[in-house]
Amino acid sequence: MQYLEFQNALKGFTVFSLADIRQAEPGFHRRRLNDWQAKGYIKKVVKGHYVFSSLELDEQVLFEIANRIYPPSYVSFEMALSFYGLIPESVFGITSASTRKTSRFSTTIGEFLYRTIQPRLYFGFVITRHAGRSFRIAEPEKAFLDLFYARSQLREAADFAGLRVNDEAFGKLMDRDKLTRYLAAFDRKSLRRRVDAFLEYITHA
Repeated sequence: MQYLEFQNALKGFTVFSLADIRQAEPGFHRRRLNDWQAKGYIKKVVKGHYVFSSLELDEQVLFEIANRIYPPSYVSFEMALSFYGLIPESVFGITSASTRKTSRFSTTIGEFLYRTIQPRLYFGFVITRHAGRSFRIAEPEKAFLDLFYARSQLREAADFAGLRVNDEAFGKLMDRDKLTRYLAAFDRKSLRRRVDAFLEYITHA
C-alpha cells in the first residue's frame, strides 16, 4: 500500500490505530508508519494511535481523539463544564472519566488526562455528533458530580468560589431532579453533603 492509497483508505478516521490499518491491509508493516512520520505525513498521538498531519484540530476533534485513545472514556470534569459554559475556558488539557487507571498523555496535539471512576458510575454521558463524527461527553449534571467526586477538597465557600462557576448558566443548564438521581447513584454521604453545600452557595451567589 502506497501512502496515497493508505490516506484514501483511512480518510474517514479522525484518529486511527494499527488495527484499523490492518483491516484495510492485513499484511501492513508498521515500519511504514515510522517512514511516514519522518516525512511529516502522519503524527503519533500515543502508542498505537495516529492522526494525519493535515487534520484540522478543534475542541470537538480533540474530544473524539480523547475517547478513542483510552477507551472506555468520556469527556468530563473541567473540560465538559467549560464546554457547557459553566466555568471559564482556561482549562488545561482534555479531562475525561474512565474506568481504567488514572493516566495522563502529553502529546504533540494536546494534553489528555483521564481520572478513574468506578464502573458503576460510568453513565450520564451523551454521544454528540460533529461534522459526521461523534464523541462521548458527560451531561452537565454528571460532569459536575464527577468533578466533586474526584476533588474531595471542594468543601466550603472559598473552594467553591475558586471554581468560578457561572451561576446564571448553572441555573439554566442544571436539571435538579437529574442531579439528585445521579447523586444517589454515587451513594456517598460525604459527597452529598459537599454538593448540598455548593447548591446552597450557588443559590446565594
